[in-house]
Amino acid sequence: MKGSLNNVLEAMGNTPIVRLNSVAEGVSSHIFAKCEFMNPGGSVKDRPALQIIEDYEKDGSLKPGGTIVEATSGNTGMGLAMAAAIKGYRCIFVMPDKMSNEKILALRAFGARVMVTPTNVEPEDPRSYYSVARRAVEETPNAVLANQYHNPSNPKAHVLTTGPEIWEQTGGELDAIVISMGTGGTISGIGKYLKSKNPNIKVVGVDPVGSIYYDYFRTGRMTTAHSYQVEGFGEDFLPGTMNFDSVDDVVRVTDKECFLWTRRLVREEGLLAGGSSGAAICGAVKWAKKQMDSLNILAILPDGAARYLSKIFDDNWMRENGYLDPEYSGVVGDVLGKRPHQIVSVSPTASIQSVVELMKNHEVSQIPVLDGDRIVGLVGEVDLLKALVEAGSNAEQPVSEVAGSDFAVLEPKNSVALLGEVLAQDKTVIVQDGTHVAGVLTKIDLIDFISQRMRTTG
Repeated sequence: MKGSLNNVLEAMGNTPIVRLNSVAEGVSSHIFAKCEFMNPGGSVKDRPALQIIEDYEKDGSLKPGGTIVEATSGNTGMGLAMAAAIKGYRCIFVMPDKMSNEKILALRAFGARVMVTPTNVEPEDPRSYYSVARRAVEETPNAVLANQYHNPSNPKAHVLTTGPEIWEQTGGELDAIVISMGTGGTISGIGKYLKSKNPNIKVVGVDPVGSIYYDYFRTGRMTTAHSYQVEGFGEDFLPGTMNFDSVDDVVRVTDKECFLWTRRLVREEGLLAGGSSGAAICGAVKWAKKQMDSLNILAILPDGAARYLSKIFDDNWMRENGYLDPEYSGVVGDVLGKRPHQIVSVSPTASIQSVVELMKNHEVSQIPVLDGDRIVGLVGEVDLLKALVEAGSNAEQPVSEVAGSDFAVLEPKNSVALLGEVLAQDKTVIVQDGTHVAGVLTKIDLIDFISQRMRTTG
């Protein structure tokens, strides 16, 4: 019949771009959203899922009647399951236990086998969803691992489809694109293509508190990941598909911000999008507020709301987890207060002995380690004690060999709520204002700030 498609896979792509009005009110820039949740499988991951299968078919890795195995937060699994249904493959998916029940049920609806694993384990742990997926491939005849975290077909899909689509739809009238970072395939692929057309387009990533990307982008060092509630983006390791060469900036968001902005998208803009979509819009607005010019900013909305009805859109779940509670007002700069203009810091080559003397003379317990303007570490009393007593280090050794990486970088304009989430993960916060380190904050600083506010308003 005229106008029909051969199958559902041909319905992929050409998702609309819409202007945001209510949620972008008060921002001088124009913020738009590309509705990737309108893909037939319900997310942006339809694109790389199909690309992965087609590339495996071309190189002979995936044979007729074969099995596709993947570690997924749900969306890539949906894309793979949809394509597998058309092409006649079986699927086995491994998911962390924080994922919504809707995602598990949707994958099983396609006939896929779903294995659920613990969230709060290291990637190398045999119980992690990465490890379990690899084991499933080894134990299943004629099986392939989709391997979205390291498969070049992932970003390739966005170089071939999403990037060109955005360029054509916008006519090149684009100043910045904002993307929630998961495997890195979306931001790396789209960023690579758009910068090939116009190197001045800014590519901005969005990362949740608890993930490693924000601090890695700022410092070049791997920090310790912590659990977070929002699904579908953020990571606890550096995937092979994440390429920071095309990334100009990264914005950090909290679980609460992700969920509340997602609810706003539905109620104020009529866009039935999921948590990573709320994150992208929150990140876009945050980034836009820091710009001097009025820009055309496009945010990617990765998936839809239907898979989160029992969580983000359930008032009881939101209330039980504290996401509907009022927040303390203020920004990180308020907590920092009037600190000395000269912040004590050391270079990576400074000796352990010299750092000990600095701590004594300035009566501080933690000192940032700076390589020029770049924060490369944080050395504290515990680090020095372990180095000198337990590890038997020489006092003349460079401090870079003992400095810790379990810190987070925030800006003075970040919210107190964001500071609270970071400190709750037992991280020390280094406040950076542009290229200038403005201070170091710990839990006691926030406790003191809140208690003073309570005395003032009490």
